[in-house]
Amino acid sequence: MTEISTCFKTGCVLFNPALSSCRNRLNASREVAPVSLPNCRLIKGIEAGSEDIDILPNGLAFISSGLKYPGLKSFAPDKPGEIFLLDLNEDNPRAVELRISRGFDLASFNPHGISTYVDKDDTVYLFVVNHPHLKSTVELFKFVEDDNSLVHLKTIRHDLLTSVNDVVAMGPDSFYATNDHYFSDFILMFLEMFLGLTWSNVVYYSPKEVKEVASGFYSANGINISPDKKYIYVADILDHNVYVMEKHANWSLTHVKTLQLDTLVDNLSIDPHTGDIWTGCHPNGMKLFYYDPENLPASEVLRIQNILSEEPVVTRVYSDNGSVLQGSSVASIYGRKLLIGTVFHRALYCDL
Repeated sequence: MTEISTCFKTGCVLFNPALSSCRNRLNASREVAPVSLPNCRLIKGIEAGSEDIDILPNGLAFISSGLKYPGLKSFAPDKPGEIFLLDLNEDNPRAVELRISRGFDLASFNPHGISTYVDKDDTVYLFVVNHPHLKSTVELFKFVEDDNSLVHLKTIRHDLLTSVNDVVAMGPDSFYATNDHYFSDFILMFLEMFLGLTWSNVVYYSPKEVKEVASGFYSANGINISPDKKYIYVADILDHNVYVMEKHANWSLTHVKTLQLDTLVDNLSIDPHTGDIWTGCHPNGMKLFYYDPENLPASEVLRIQNILSEEPVVTRVYSDNGSVLQGSSVASIYGRKLLIGTVFHRALYCDL
């Protein structure tokens, strides 16, 4: 058991008056009823996580795998992270590991959130949140489809990118990023969460300008953009909600509304045709941070329709008690096909 897992268990059990709020933020008592989908199968070759997924318009899906994160389980703690590619146009898609160009430090590769950007000349850029030696960088790659490879273009570091969780690309070298904690030291991260400090934020990065554009989150996690490019969506995993932010010409954001949910919302994916938000969630965060093979972390997928309306429709599309899929973190669709990823476990492919 890691030190931060010990902190979560002992802190949330022993210390008052923060006990109640800590347990509430982790949904420590919640259980979910199963919701199954037809024709689901685990993807062969993905054994140590599929934390984030981004699907190109042509059906090629990028998958980040092998995340090592303080307090969370890893089934391959000594193996470097990987980026997989899945072609969803195939009847039985298989995961192919993408080769990364020479000169990049593969040994410390620890990928987290990802985002793609397709330029006017059809060049595909892949942004990858990386935690080498538990630090935070954003790695920029160019995808070469002909030989299933990634060419590393640059490593982005900045004082405002302290504890990056996810990114959404705005251009070939610009993005919004979430910092899920103010601190990067894992003991201080625990105290930040346990005390309920709302010091997490969203940062805009470009080579010409870097600035904080939103703040006041318990733990800003997944981030994405509406199909019309007018709104940014941010998941606050410890506040169980999704923020809708209006994007302005100067890249600043203003709060429009907040959708409250009853689960720990992780990454956000957008259906480019309908604008629906699909999200992988953690029904019970205590099970995620305090891993027990006899009481596995569950998985849950929500579909959010018409989030800008007065009455958004939230549908639980899939849920499992951990017997099939542990710790779902992302759900992405392509046509009638659904990919569900996890923080440290497998990946599931389903027909809708």
